[in-house]
Amino acid sequence: MLSCWYAAAATTTCRRSAGRHFLPRRLLSVTACRSKKMAAKLSAEERETTLKPLLANGWSMVDSRDAVYKEFLFKNFNQAFGFMSRVALLAEKMDHHPEWFNVYNKVQVTLASHDVNGLSNRDMKMATFMDKVAKSFAE
Repeated sequence: MLSCWYAAAATTTCRRSAGRHFLPRRLLSVTACRSKKMAAKLSAEERETTLKPLLANGWSMVDSRDAVYKEFLFKNFNQAFGFMSRVALLAEKMDHHPEWFNVYNKVQVTLASHDVNGLSNRDMKMATFMDKVAKSFAE
C-alpha cells in the first residue's frame, strides 16, 4: 500500500486535457496527452517567409543542427532577467521552452522544436516575441 505522500509524489496530472489524468511521472514524459497538438517542421516555403525576417533581425542558423540562435544584450542584469521572465511566461503558456544561457546583461538563446528535430512555427513565434520584448527594453 502506498502512503499518501508517496502516491502524490509518484503521480501527476495532465494539464493539457479537459479531464484530469493521473499518470505515474515516469509515464507522463513518454505519454502524450490527448489534446496536445504536435508541431510540424517548417516546410521550404515556410522557411522562406518566416525565417528570412528573423535572420535579417540578427538571428542566425546553428551550424550543427536545424535551430536558430541570437544573443541579446541589455543595460544590466535586471533588464536581462526581466526579459527572461516575460519570455518564460509565454514559453510556459506555449509549452515550448527555449535553450538559453544568461550572464549579467547577456542572454544567449537557441530555439528548436525537439519533437520535430528542427524548426517549427512555435520557434518562429517565440523568436518574434523575444525580439519584441527586447526592443521594449531598448526604448
